This record gives sequence, structure tokens and C-alpha cells, in this order.
Amino acid sequence: MKRIIASLLVLLTLISIPSLSAADTASLALQADSAYNREDYRAAIDLYRAAIAADGPSTVVYYNLGNAYYRNDNIGKAVVAYERALRIDPTNDQARQNLSFVRSRIQDRPEDDSTFLANLHRSIRNSMHANGWAVAALVIFALLLGAVALYIFAPGVTLRKTGFFGGVVLVFVFIYALVLARDSAAHARSHESAVVVVPMTQLSSVPRAAASGDNRVVPIHEGTTVEIVDSVATPDDPASPMWYFVEINNSTRAWLRSADVERI
Repeated sequence: MKRIIASLLVLLTLISIPSLSAADTASLALQADSAYNREDYRAAIDLYRAAIAADGPSTVVYYNLGNAYYRNDNIGKAVVAYERALRIDPTNDQARQNLSFVRSRIQDRPEDDSTFLANLHRSIRNSMHANGWAVAALVIFALLLGAVALYIFAPGVTLRKTGFFGGVVLVFVFIYALVLARDSAAHARSHESAVVVVPMTQLSSVPRAAASGDNRVVPIHEGTTVEIVDSVATPDDPASPMWYFVEINNSTRAWLRSADVERI
């Protein structure tokens, strides 16, 4: 019991609340908004990035940065910015809608081969912050204690059965809430996803530039999201000092130049 309560307290601290903007950072964000409104998207990008550098990550600023990147025809960078906004706040519906819109316009749209249960779990996980799931777990744990008390102290058989079977259900719900809190926190901290930020790059079966067509797999285009499985340093490669071994939709695996992608 003590280990469970300790785990919940740790989970409550995994996602920090964004700090309040200082006056100079707010000024940078306002300048960026002004640049965006006058359609100077390049200046807006620079100012939004400066605001993030000055005051740290912000779901609002990353969302605005994604809009500026999209208007500047940097689709890959826009995907990265929207994804970062959602890592900070998975309930940012505007960022999620814009991300879905931008992804509908990229050239490569690999079919999602994840299982129904995996997609359902991901959808449930993204419906709240890790802190929210930790608080939910605490509430469920309190209800579980109430069910145990009902089973022990209730005078009637019907109430005792309600406490017993309700407690069994609440045990499983409590465990799943802990899993959701853990997975949500891990997802927010993960940097294993990356997005192609160049117009086109070439997947390769080996971690080096293709000398012939033998070691080419398939071209992928800007905005495509990949999962980084492994990496290898290639100091002798003038084009890219590192190659990533990446996976696309749990099926295709190949090597990709690190210079052609940006980690989320």
C-alpha cells in the first residue's frame, strides 16, 4: 500500500506546469503575433523560437510556431511544432486539429497498422495529462478503500457483495489509471519520434549514402513521422555525421540520415 501511494506522489511531479512568462518573453510572443498577422512568417518563426528559448516550452507558443511554419511552407517543421505542443498539453484540441490537417497534405501517408487496442489505449492516454491520470488514480484508490470498508462493515449481504465486486472492478481500473499516468509521462518525455524536415530523403538498407540502387529502400517526403530504433555515428560521412535506424508504422525499417529529420 505504501509503495502504491509513493508511486502516485512521484507521478504527480512528472509533468511540470509551464512557468509564467516574464515581461520580455511576453513581448517576444506579442511581436511574433504581430509579425504573423502582417504575414511576415519568417520573422514570426524567429520570434516564437526566441520566446521558447527565453521562457521554455509552451503549448501555446509551439502551436503558434506550427502555424507560422505551415504558412511559410515548412510542413515538416510545422508537424514537429504541433507535436511538441501536444506533448506539453495533450488536450490542446487546436494543435491536434491543425496537426491532422497538415498530415492530410503530406505526400507520404503510411497506413496505420497498429492494433485496435493500441490505438484505443493511445487515444485514452492522450485525453489527459499525466498529472490528471495520477489524480484520477488517487480518486479511484479512495473509492477502492470505500468499497473495502463497505465489504467489511456493511450489515447486509447485498451491500457486502456490492463492496466486494465493486472493489474487484476498482482494482483493475486503479491499475490501468496508473499505467495511463506512467505512459502519459513517458510519452511527454520521449524523444524517439522524428519528422522528415527536408523535401525528400532516401531510406537505405545500410547506414551510408547509396552508391548504387542496391541499398535503397524507398524515398520518403517532408512531414513523414518515423520512430528512431537505433543510431550509429558516421564521422566520415560529410553529408551526415549520424544515421538513424528508423521504423515506419511498425513494419518498414531502414537507415535514414539524421540531418534530414528533427526529433520531436
